[in-house]
This record gives sequence, C-alpha cells and structure tokens, in this order.
Amino acid sequence: MSTRDETDSTAPGWDIRPATSGDWPAIWGILEPVIRAGETFTWDRDTTEHQARERWFKQAPGRTFVAAGRGEFEGAILGTGELHANQGGGGSHVANAGYMVHPAHGGKGVARALCAYSLDAARAAGFRAMQFNAVVESNVRAVAAWQSLGFEILATVPEAFLHPRLGYVGLHLMYRRL
Repeated sequence: MSTRDETDSTAPGWDIRPATSGDWPAIWGILEPVIRAGETFTWDRDTTEHQARERWFKQAPGRTFVAAGRGEFEGAILGTGELHANQGGGGSHVANAGYMVHPAHGGKGVARALCAYSLDAARAAGFRAMQFNAVVESNVRAVAAWQSLGFEILATVPEAFLHPRLGYVGLHLMYRRL
C-alpha cells in the first residue's frame, strides 16, 4: 500500500510503507521533540526512548508505518504513524491511530497522507470505524486535516489537556465510519 500526496505537485513526495526496526532512530527523532513539547499528544513529556518504542510499535492487526521521502528527501523518514484497536473485546472493531511528522516537513500533507493510509489499512484489517480519543483542540491543522478526511467532532471535553503555553484547552473525540 502506498499513499502519495497528489494534491500538491510541489510536494517533495514520499511513499508510505510499514516501519522496520531499522527506522527506529529516525522515528525517535520525530517522536522525541513532539513528546517533549507536550503540545499535541497526551504522552508524559518525560517518556523514555524505550517506553516510546514499546508504545509506538504495534502488533497485528495493528501496524506502524512511515512516510519515506522520495526525490530530494530520498531515504529520509518524514513522518510516522501507528494503527491499533481502540478498545478490546466488544470495542475491538473500531480502530485508533496516531501520527507524528518531522518538524521540517510539517504543513506539506504528510500527516494527512499518513491518516489516509491508516484508514485504508484499518479497512483492510476489518475495522468498521476509526476514532481519535484525544485530539487537542488547539492543534487546528490536525483537526482540519482529519475533518477533510471525513472525521467529525462528536464531543469536546473542556479543559481536558494542559497545554504548556495556552493553559487548559479541550480534547476532541473524533470519529468516522470506514
């Protein structure tokens, strides 16, 4: 499965593929600054590399994947994503996913492409829907990207996220059928 951003002909281009253990140093290079910043993910800001690796790499039917650069960014990992069941048991038919993009490649459609890839992968794995449990409302680019892919905001939990600069902001619960 390969997803490319066809909407922007000036984009450097990428291929989305399953992550390998050899991708971990580049993935950690993306995850660590996002985690430390504490602005878009609900992870503890002091998460260790070992904890992050255990949390990010998923077992089937989940998966971990990367956006690998083409052209001038050949060989670079531009972003990464992970897909898994949102809940176990009777809720295991609904997927959940997360995405992080290298700061140098933000705003180019990489996260949107990672999300589109995960929607296809979730559908192929037999999931019936995808749910995002905690989209920080101040992360307006992500909210707009997910809405452009058919997600709707079902609810916002007021002041559920302590943003390091903005103070308490809401967390959106977002959902779409597959």
